[in-house]
Amino acid sequence: MIEASDMSIASLVLHAGPVVKAVMLVLLFASLFSWYVIITRYRVLSRARKAGQAFEEKFWSGGDLASLYNQVRKKSNPDSGTEAIFRAGFQEFVRLSKTSRDSDAVMDGAQRAMRVALQREEARLSRYLPFLASVGSTSPYIGLFGTVWGIMHSFRALANVTQATLSVVAPGIAEALVATAIGLFAAIPAVMAYNRYASLSDSLVGNCEMFAEEFSAVLHRQAHSREE
Repeated sequence: MIEASDMSIASLVLHAGPVVKAVMLVLLFASLFSWYVIITRYRVLSRARKAGQAFEEKFWSGGDLASLYNQVRKKSNPDSGTEAIFRAGFQEFVRLSKTSRDSDAVMDGAQRAMRVALQREEARLSRYLPFLASVGSTSPYIGLFGTVWGIMHSFRALANVTQATLSVVAPGIAEALVATAIGLFAAIPAVMAYNRYASLSDSLVGNCEMFAEEFSAVLHRQAHSREE
C-alpha cells in the first residue's frame, strides 16, 4: 500500500495490485481504440452526409443521367450511398436494356442491384459501432470488477494490522476506485458517440432508401418509354 500522504493518480495506478493494473490496462486500450473509432467514424459519416447532399443536387438538377453516370463510375469507392446506389442501379439498367425488351425484368434487375448497394452502404456506415456499444456497456463493469478485487485485497492486507484507521484503509480503497473511474472514462464517450453515430447512420440509410425509391421511379418511366 502507498502512504496516505501520497495520493496522486499516478501513485495510485503504479501501486495498484497486478489484477487491478491488468483491468486498468484493458480499459486503457478499450478507451484508446474507441477514440480512434470515434474520430474515424466522424470523418466517414460527415463525408457521406456532405457527399450525399452534393450528389442529390446534381441528380435533381435535370442533367443527363448517362453523363452523371460517367462521372460517378470513375470513382473506385463512392463517398456516399446515393452515388453507390445510382451507379449500381443505372449500370444494371443499361446492361439489361441492351439484352431485354421486358421493362419489368429490367426494373427487377436494377432494383436488385440497388438493394445490394444499399446493404453494403448500411454495413459501411455502421462499421465499428457495435464495438462502441460494447465498450460503453461493459467498461463500467470491468472497472467495477477491478475495484471489488482491489478492495478485497486491501481488506485482506488489513488482517495483519493491529489498528485499522482511515489513513490505513484509504490508500488501498483509492487504488481500487481508480479502476472504476477509468471504466467510466472509457464508457461515457463511447456511449455518447454510439448514440450520435447510430442516429446519423440510420438517417443516412433512410435517405438512401428514399433516393432508391425515387430513382426507381425515374428508371421505370425510362423503361416504359422504350416500349412505346
